[in-house]
Amino acid sequence: MALKYYNPTSPALRGKTTQDFSDITTKKPVRSLLVIKKKHSGRNNQGRITTRHQGGGNRVYYRKIDFKLPNDFIGTIEHIEYDPNRSARIARLKDEAGKYHYIVAAANFKIGQIIRTGQDVPIENGNRLCLKDIPVGSTIYNIELVKNHGGQLVRSAGTSAQLMGLDNNYAQVRLPSGEMRLIHQDCQASIGVVGNEQHQNVKIGKAGSNRHRGIRPSVRGVVMNAVDHPHGGGDGGRHGIGGGKNHGSAPKTPWGQKTLGYKTRHTRKSNKFIIRSRHLAKRK
Repeated sequence: MALKYYNPTSPALRGKTTQDFSDITTKKPVRSLLVIKKKHSGRNNQGRITTRHQGGGNRVYYRKIDFKLPNDFIGTIEHIEYDPNRSARIARLKDEAGKYHYIVAAANFKIGQIIRTGQDVPIENGNRLCLKDIPVGSTIYNIELVKNHGGQLVRSAGTSAQLMGLDNNYAQVRLPSGEMRLIHQDCQASIGVVGNEQHQNVKIGKAGSNRHRGIRPSVRGVVMNAVDHPHGGGDGGRHGIGGGKNHGSAPKTPWGQKTLGYKTRHTRKSNKFIIRSRHLAKRK
């Protein structure tokens, strides 16, 4: 996918880039695979804001993505579509029974291409197999963490993981973050790289583009009063992070939790399957 550039006829268009939608083959999604996506503006069932800076934006419909295709599945790619709920493109498949499925589209998907799932399917772009049936060194995406739970890892635009080895009923997978993780060899993954690789290079150009996406403005803590944020306050002007009596302390959230170096990962997470942490590469 390429990027679309604009002439600087206004300050908003200077340096702005957008996605090139030339790879989209239809603008009409399958009605039976659409669900109304309600907006809650970051509020929970009690009306309290639990996720800040959300609200407004264009009306969107959720596409039902099939992250777990049935075994021995054979489908034909009919269209490549845009999905407003994710960075990647989605592919519309039609199986032998005439039923439609949406999957995360890999790079270089073509109309009419056959997608297969199973044990003895060829090692081709988009096909889905168990990790034990994939050659070591292959690039994969849409990886299951638990057997038959559907793909959970490596689903965003331009990402891919690499199968590094198989040992003792587990596969060693290197994730895009650099983390090395053990995943059971019976879990499935798709061959290839997620498409729409240039998504990360898009420059929004103006604040209004984010408002269309439902992202509201954010205010820095250092410009708030001390009563509103741990970074706020400070007599005589701005004093950096902390301000006032908190000057020089570690950066914190509005509720006083540390934001740098403070581990928030839950102990019940699958830490025992991590061979190499993603943080090791950052320390070098």
